[in-house]
Amino acid sequence: MELDKLIDRIAEEVYRKISKENNGVNTVQVSNNSDLASIIDHTLLKPEATESDITRVCQEAIEYKFKSVCINTHYVSLVSRLLSGTGVATCCVVGFPLGASSTRAKIDETYDALKHGANEIDMVINIGALKSGDWNTVKKDIEGVTFASRGRALVKVILETSLLNDEEKIKACTIAKMAKADFVKTSTGFNTGGATIEDVKLMREVVGPKMGVKASGGVRDTKTARAMVAAGATRIGTSSGINIVKGSKPSTGTY
Repeated sequence: MELDKLIDRIAEEVYRKISKENNGVNTVQVSNNSDLASIIDHTLLKPEATESDITRVCQEAIEYKFKSVCINTHYVSLVSRLLSGTGVATCCVVGFPLGASSTRAKIDETYDALKHGANEIDMVINIGALKSGDWNTVKKDIEGVTFASRGRALVKVILETSLLNDEEKIKACTIAKMAKADFVKTSTGFNTGGATIEDVKLMREVVGPKMGVKASGGVRDTKTARAMVAAGATRIGTSSGINIVKGSKPSTGTY
């Protein structure tokens, strides 16, 4: 069966299923704020971030026992060195924030990040190809990064859900799963919207209980983080991790 027909058929089946059931799948248990810390990717992706800013974020991640520090590829070597032996992973973004770079460029960026110590890769899906219905390009784009990362790093596929309709979200999740990504992720935090409860529920329904779902973009307080987990998120991407863990007043920012 041709890929486009297969994607359409799978998406139709999934859509019928979730329309009937409409139930999120809670795949992690968060009983306290320390549990929340263990699924937070402590994030600093601002273009003006300095070396001292990155160092501070790494120190915070170690202190609060966050899951990872998520940064741009320029800082992978520094972050990997600072986090070595701490149990905190080095996560970086690829094809960020537009997803419009070539597959070859994403693969090369991935190899470079892995060479310098990245443990997790958050790649942006080819949004234009997705909205054009070019499923083959979307799948090959993700497969290029998952193949490069195989056995060396987790791959999270950023969908940029604020730019997609529900059908496109379903198809994006389906393709990411077919391409053997480890996670689907809501947003870059650099566009018109971030994570929503509805999108996290939808993504969880599509990928099932085993694949990861990362909620990112606008998750800035404990209540919102817990709501995302209840909806099916197994990872939270945020620059407000300390506020979330402490239950403090939400901060402002893109992520």
